Amino acid sequence: MSQRQIVQVFEQYQKSRMQFVQTVADLAARPQNIEILRNAGVMSMLRPLLLDVVPSVQQTAALALGRLADHSDDLAEAVVKEDILPQLVQSLASQNRFYKKAAAFVLRAVAKHSPELSQAVVACGGVDALVLCLEEFDPGVKEAATWALGYIARHNALLSQSVVDAGAVPLLVLCLLEPEIALKRIAASTLSDISKHTPELAQTVVDTGAIAHLAQMILNPDAKLKRQVFSALSQISKHSVSLAEMVIEAEIFPAALASLRDQDEYVRKNVATLMREVVKHSPELSQVIINYGALSGVIDYVNDCRGNLRLPGIMMLGYVAAHSENLAMAVIISKGVPQLGLCLSEESEHHIKAATVWSIGQIGHHTPEHAKAVATAHLLPKLLELYMDARSSEDLQAKSKKALKSILQKCTYVPGLEPLLYDAPSNILKHVVCQFSKVLPHDSKARRLFVTSGGLKKVQEIEAEPGSALQEHINAINNCFPEELVRYYTPGYSDALLERLDNYQSA
Repeated sequence: MSQRQIVQVFEQYQKSRMQFVQTVADLAARPQNIEILRNAGVMSMLRPLLLDVVPSVQQTAALALGRLADHSDDLAEAVVKEDILPQLVQSLASQNRFYKKAAAFVLRAVAKHSPELSQAVVACGGVDALVLCLEEFDPGVKEAATWALGYIARHNALLSQSVVDAGAVPLLVLCLLEPEIALKRIAASTLSDISKHTPELAQTVVDTGAIAHLAQMILNPDAKLKRQVFSALSQISKHSVSLAEMVIEAEIFPAALASLRDQDEYVRKNVATLMREVVKHSPELSQVIINYGALSGVIDYVNDCRGNLRLPGIMMLGYVAAHSENLAMAVIISKGVPQLGLCLSEESEHHIKAATVWSIGQIGHHTPEHAKAVATAHLLPKLLELYMDARSSEDLQAKSKKALKSILQKCTYVPGLEPLLYDAPSNILKHVVCQFSKVLPHDSKARRLFVTSGGLKKVQEIEAEPGSALQEHINAINNCFPEELVRYYTPGYSDALLERLDNYQSA
C-alpha cells in the first residue's frame, strides 16, 4: 500500500469519526431520538472520542454528550456511571476554548437535574475546573462555566458552599463588569443562586462588593439582566435586617420603583419581591420604602397583573401592615384594602387567596378603625365564605379563620358585623355576638338599627349552651333592650300570644 493510500485511509477514518459525532450531536438535539440513541449504546461510543487527536471531534463528542445529559436525569446518571466526568474535568485545563465551552455544557447538563448529580460533578473536581475557566479571556468560556456553577449552587447550601470555597464569588463579581450582556445575566443569576440559601452565603457575596455592582445595573435597558439583578438583590435582602439595610444603602430606591412599570412582567415581579423581602424585617425598613412612594406603586402593580405575579405585591402589603397601626393605616389610606378584595374575587388559586386573606388580617387586626376599613369593603362575609367552603384548601381555611377572628375581636362597626349573624358557625358566631355585646350598651342608634334590621330577632334564635361564653354575650345584648321587646322576638312568642288569644274571654 502506497503512502498516499495510507494517508487516504487515515483521512477517511478521521472524516468518519467527525461525521459520526456530528450526526449524534444533531440527533441528540431532538427529543424523539434520545431513547433510540441510548439503546444503541452511544454513550460508550462517545467516551473514547473525548480523547480524540482531532480537536473538532473532541468538541463535538462533548456537545453530543451534553445534549444527551441535558435531556433527563437517567441519561445524566449514565454519563456519571460511564466515568466521563473525570475525563472532561482533566482535559478542561489543557484544551482550547471551544472544547472548554462544550465540556462546561456537559457539567451543567449533569448538575442541573439533582443535588446528587451536582455532587458527582463536585466530587470529580468539576467546580475547581469551572472556576479556572472564569479566569479565561474568552467571554463564551466564562459564560459556560458560570452557567454550570449556577446549576450546582442552586440545589442547596452545601453545594453552594463548595462553589464559594473554590473561590468563585470574586470572579463572578468581575463577570458583572464585563461588556457582554449574556455574561452579566448569568453571573447575576449565579450570585442569586448562591445567596438564597443562608445568611452566611449571602454575606460572602456582599463582602465581595456585589451589591454596588448590581445596583449600577437596575436601570439597564436589558430586561433579562434586570430580572437577575433584582432577583439577586432579593435573595440577599431576605436573610436579615443588616443585609436588607446594605441593599437600601446602595441607593437602589427610589430608582427601582420605576421598574414596577417595566414592560417585562418578571422584572416587575422581582422588584415587588425585593420590596417584600426588605419590608418584612422591621417597621423602620418598611417606613423607608413607604417614604419613596412604594405603597401606591405596589397597589397599582397588584391591580395590573394576575396570578402568581400578584403574590409578592400582596404579601408586601401584609408585611408592611403587620408591623404597626400607623403602617397598616398607610396601606388603608393608599386604597390597599379594596385592591386585596379584588384579588380575592379574581383569583382562583388557593395559595394566592390564602396570601391575600393573610394580608387582610394583618391590616384589620390592630384597632376598631382598621377593622372597620376591612368591614366597609365587605370582606368579612368573604372571609367567612372561604373558611366554610369545603373546597378551600386546609391552609386557606386556617388563614381565613385566623384573619376573621383577629379582625372580629376589634370590629365595632355594626353594619359590617350583622351579615355574619346569619351564616357563621358557633366558633365564629361567639366573636360576632361578643362584639355586639360591647357596642350596643353604649350606642342607641346601633341598638335601633339592630332591632329594625332583624339582628335582635336573630340573636334570640341562637341556641347556646347554658353558662357558655356565647350565652353570656347573648344575655348582655338582651339587657340592652326592654324585656317585652326581647320577649317579642323570642322564638315561639307569637304562638304563645295566639294561644292566649284562643283562651281569652271577652268581658
